[in-house]
Amino acid sequence: MSPRFAPDQRVRIADRNAPGHVRTPVYVRGKEGRIERVLPRFLNPEREAYGVNEGGEVRLYRVRIEQSALWPDYDGPADDVLELEIYEHWLEQVDDRSGVEGR
Repeated sequence: MSPRFAPDQRVRIADRNAPGHVRTPVYVRGKEGRIERVLPRFLNPEREAYGVNEGGEVRLYRVRIEQSALWPDYDGPADDVLELEIYEHWLEQVDDRSGVEGR
């Protein structure tokens, strides 16, 4: 299965309330960043945590977010970033031309 996103593509991390074991930190939800790299597919850890091994795999991406986008009072260097790995079902496409979300 081909990756849905490509390196340097703008994405938004979904801002949803997801109880239980999820691998997406609350402080990055709703934030925008760019795909730094495409990683392999893995068993869905959100299902695996509950012993539901259905063999479903999801793509993983390394996403780069500017520190100033995460922390409004951030006073470090302007080029400081956070890179973290986010599963595809947590990512939303952002249209670079208009800032409008697309699917």
